[in-house]
Amino acid sequence: MTDEKREADDGRPVTRREARDDTLPDGVPLADEAFPSFDAEAIPPRPPLPSSAGAPALAAGPLDTADHNAIREQWRAARDELGTHVSHARDQIDQANERIKERTGRDLVLAILIGLAFGAALLGSLLFIKALFVPFALAAALLGVYELSRALRASGRRVDVVPQLIAAAFLVLSAYFAEPWLSWVMLFVAVAFVIVWRLIAQMVAKDGRTYGDVLGDAVISGFVQVYVPFLAGVALILLEQEGGQWWVLSFIAIAVAADTGAYAAGLAFGRHPMAPKISPKKTWEGFGGAVVASLIAGVLLAIFLLELPWWAGLIFGVSILLSATLGDLGESMLKRDLGIKDMSSWLPGHGGLLDRLDSILPSTIPALCLYFLLSPWVVL
Repeated sequence: MTDEKREADDGRPVTRREARDDTLPDGVPLADEAFPSFDAEAIPPRPPLPSSAGAPALAAGPLDTADHNAIREQWRAARDELGTHVSHARDQIDQANERIKERTGRDLVLAILIGLAFGAALLGSLLFIKALFVPFALAAALLGVYELSRALRASGRRVDVVPQLIAAAFLVLSAYFAEPWLSWVMLFVAVAFVIVWRLIAQMVAKDGRTYGDVLGDAVISGFVQVYVPFLAGVALILLEQEGGQWWVLSFIAIAVAADTGAYAAGLAFGRHPMAPKISPKKTWEGFGGAVVASLIAGVLLAIFLLELPWWAGLIFGVSILLSATLGDLGESMLKRDLGIKDMSSWLPGHGGLLDRLDSILPSTIPALCLYFLLSPWVVL
């Protein structure tokens, strides 16, 4: 192809691009002679599409109506069967709970739920920041003092609630924030405060109470301070020691294990009363369950939490078992003397707070003593 200027058939100039498009790569003119002849009739016809006459028609939905109804009936039958099983299991649980309630006077389901809630709060306060246990112990002590004071007043004793609460608050807080020896001083101050208040209140009242009644009121007022806030303060003294939070957690866990073991064994095997004149529902079989549970808990906690040898766990378990049992029997004797079943009724399935602390509060003394005796045996 040359660059000479050419003209098209219509007389207009042919551009360079058109000139290039009219030639093949080898310079052969783009003409009909450059291509073989093309016969359109030689193209084979397109094969016909398969007939859809014999093919099954597509359903309008994923399932036809019959299959859909069958699956719906199966689902409804399975749902009804599951509901029947759940209802039957619920009836069995209710019947078992009623039998337990008739035998022990406790609502087992509510008792377990409330116990788990308190356990979670206690565990959280000890695991993260041990100072969080202080308001927990303070609230428990104040509520316990209030419960005991109300129960004593209901039985005819003259106990002043407000002075008891004030003295209890100072006694508990001083146990954690002051030196341990000051707890004994604060105990003396608290007992003297509530006794003097009671005597002054009696002098003002002039209601003709006998000397014996006034003396009994004074003694019982001092007992409230010793039993609840002082023992709660001992737990805070233990908490303040190095690693004391683990000891507090351990002795509470052993006391709870002993209580739970006694409850379960007594419910399943209880036949022989342990102290029928004090607590008719406590049995020797239940005490055996408490022994097993407390020893197992003591050994496990000593090895895995306190890093003590196994024999120290046995000593720990036996000590807490004895103090918890004596505390439980002691409060049962007190409630029998007052003519009541529970200290209060604001904890369903448990009674009052003191009904749950009756085995824990007396256990603070042996727990603190064992801390100082067994700490040198820590396995490093």
